[in-house]
Amino acid sequence: MNTLAPARRPLAARRAGYTVAAVIDAALLYAVNVRPGWQVVPFLTAGTVQVVWLVNLSMIVGLAANLIYVIHDPRWLRSAGDLAGAVVGTAVLIKTLRVFPFAFGESAVNWELVARTVLIVAIVLTAVAAVAHLVSLLRQASGR
Repeated sequence: MNTLAPARRPLAARRAGYTVAAVIDAALLYAVNVRPGWQVVPFLTAGTVQVVWLVNLSMIVGLAANLIYVIHDPRWLRSAGDLAGAVVGTAVLIKTLRVFPFAFGESAVNWELVARTVLIVAIVLTAVAAVAHLVSLLRQASGR
């Protein structure tokens, strides 16, 4: 046991959090794919089709991880699930930046520049999170 590891919330609180997160992921999957569907968002273009499957994968990974955590949530498993989510999240952001399925129209604000900047920052931060989760997983696997 790592004595330097931060204290964990009580199991009941963690399970409640995992359940809420799983419900949110399921609701988002429904909202994106069924009703109202991503097609109703006015600034999304037809190019969104190239990205939405990865967005769905990201939500499915989160949903599955949280459902597993409700049953069993050792630190190493949380690190593995968080790593999977960060890796898929990074892929979503990279694909979104490449496809850039947005059409913002005329505005005094350059929303395209804002969106591209936010995507680039998010890619960097999510990639850093993936490395941190990998290090955490490796440390736990080695017993440190």
